[in-house]
Amino acid sequence: MRAALERGQVFLNDVERSPHDAGTRLARGDVVALWRDRPGSSRRKGGFESRGLHILYEDDALLVVDKPAGLLTVPLTRGGSSRRPAPSAFSLLAEHLGPRGRRTPFVVHRIDRDTSGIVVFAKTAAAQRAVKDQFARREPERIYLAVVHGRPRPARGRWRDWLAWDADEVRQTVTTATDPKGVEAISDYRVVEAFADASLLEVRLHTGKRNQIRIQAAVRGHPLVGERQYAKSPMPFPRQALHAHRLSFAHPIDGRPMTFAAPLPQDLEKLIRRLRRAGPVSRGAARGASSEVRE
Repeated sequence: MRAALERGQVFLNDVERSPHDAGTRLARGDVVALWRDRPGSSRRKGGFESRGLHILYEDDALLVVDKPAGLLTVPLTRGGSSRRPAPSAFSLLAEHLGPRGRRTPFVVHRIDRDTSGIVVFAKTAAAQRAVKDQFARREPERIYLAVVHGRPRPARGRWRDWLAWDADEVRQTVTTATDPKGVEAISDYRVVEAFADASLLEVRLHTGKRNQIRIQAAVRGHPLVGERQYAKSPMPFPRQALHAHRLSFAHPIDGRPMTFAAPLPQDLEKLIRRLRRAGPVSRGAARGASSEVRE
């Protein structure tokens, strides 16, 4: 029965139950249902880890992983180079799915090489389309944690910009709504913890443009610690301090809500501890009124 609970196959009075409900005391009239062939509920796995890539969830339709910083999401295209491609989450999952790459995952979305955290892949083209359509409609909840220089004011607000990708410079640029190449980028932020010279932010993406949080923070004078592309971070850190922390979306087969969270990796934990030791700390700074910033 515990395996069925872990697979989302057990319902009590028409409500899905989890392993945390294993000790629930039943009352007269309660109805327990077991849906053994529930779509997407078979072979739910975990524990796979290769080169720091950890599978948080797996079923017949999805693979949700916690990607370490430094690992590509998908292989780089090398323009005819004979060099072996650098490892990526895609290639490691292809090895996991089948020997000699006979099965490969379908890419749903990406995060930067030096950003850590949650990435979703699909096992079928239909599941890929279903989840990508949710992203296109801005339905998933996408929450990142970022350590930035300074202290954004107000402590809670919205960043809205128009961005254009410069393929020659391989970076985003800020443009205007009248630019035919411009795309709207919207993020809501709040200060979770303020240090002497830096802040820990929670950033909720409404759009998911390439390098979005990195450029939006930098143009407001609060670049990410470790940022090198959109600003020169004065604080030594080997990568941009950005982590894809939480993701919620609907399962592509049966539509049930799914939420995943990836804890802060050790390098960001150590950075935050170092910042706490360096000076005064203010927690809960984001409880004030929300405000719109830089339209």
